[in-house]
Amino acid sequence: MEFGRRRPQRALFNPLALWGEWIGSMPSRGMLQLAEASKSQQFRHCYGLFQQAIKALGPPAFDIELVEFDGRKIPVQESVVTQTEFCRLRSFSCRRGRTGKSVRRILLCAPLAGHHAVQMREVVQSLLPHADVYVSDWVDARDIPAAAGDFHLDDVVLTLQDFILRLNPQELDVLAICQATVPAIAAIALLVDTNYSEPRSLVLLGGPIDPRPNPTPLSRMARSLPLSWLDALGTHVVPSGYRGAGRRIYPGFLQYPSLILWQPERQFCLLFDYLQSLGSGDTQAAREAERSIAHYGAMLDMPAEFILDTVRVVFQQTLLPKGMWRVAGRLVRPGQLRKIRLLTIEGSRDTISGVGHTHAAQDLCTGVPAERRRRITIAGCDHYGLFGGPNWRTEVYPAVHDWLVG
Repeated sequence: MEFGRRRPQRALFNPLALWGEWIGSMPSRGMLQLAEASKSQQFRHCYGLFQQAIKALGPPAFDIELVEFDGRKIPVQESVVTQTEFCRLRSFSCRRGRTGKSVRRILLCAPLAGHHAVQMREVVQSLLPHADVYVSDWVDARDIPAAAGDFHLDDVVLTLQDFILRLNPQELDVLAICQATVPAIAAIALLVDTNYSEPRSLVLLGGPIDPRPNPTPLSRMARSLPLSWLDALGTHVVPSGYRGAGRRIYPGFLQYPSLILWQPERQFCLLFDYLQSLGSGDTQAAREAERSIAHYGAMLDMPAEFILDTVRVVFQQTLLPKGMWRVAGRLVRPGQLRKIRLLTIEGSRDTISGVGHTHAAQDLCTGVPAERRRRITIAGCDHYGLFGGPNWRTEVYPAVHDWLVG
């Protein structure tokens, strides 16, 4: 990174350290009451420091200008198809130069899990030569006016449902990653329940469809953490000076170090790749590594009610695999799917969504014929390797591509 002009990324940890010192200094008795009474001032200080740190990394942007297609470099057109206060449906297309071929359309359901959707940049780049790609680009809750109302897990499902309908499900492939796998499969199941066509295919990568088998540090923590504690100690309101002032959020500065704690080698590998590229004089690789570091630090705040819903529904009550999840009063029934082609991919070294968590979708979609379903486990692949880096390029993407065109 250009450390002369940007803050070192370790600055991102300063707010967490201050916050942790404050939490640790509180006596256990009456902790929640003390938290509610006194965290505001400390939070504003930590929040301001973190916003300064991520601002130094630059605004999150995909910056995909060209892709290679049939030996040519084709310009990429990026636009916003539609948007709400909470999400933009972002479109990427490189149709120029393609004639006589129907263009496949893929909806990439990016997770609302603390990172901006730009972390899916390599996925978009890989898919673009053979498809137009649409991305659910979630808005930083810091920038959403409180007057826009609450945004729950149900609202994520309904948002994805609207996007699928806008893109015409019977001509659409859906690719969902990490946290987005849960609302994506729910959105499709609810569409089928109301007699809409099924998408052509659904690809799920590294998501907590059923987090009970082979629990990870994340799933253990989410399952055991009392929601009252998470609400009192992990959520706050956006301070004044931001468009979303007054909105209750789960702040990015708490999510960022948690991700590093669950998969610490990710940060090391990004920095190592950058330094190695600099040392070898490969300026292009150094720029890509620098971009990856910036994207990894491009955190966003999430609506507090969404986080609380996710912990309760997905991890604590596990309503989806139990067949008990209702969205807007309607039961989510993946077993009704019949025609869709279902591919689930996991990494054997994934410490965020563990082995079996994503493949659980296969057991829920009992109506899909066996020949239209496939599960793949990538040996030696961690969570981030499922959508970036060598594992994505050499194993995950080829499997996704073959499935989509098969």
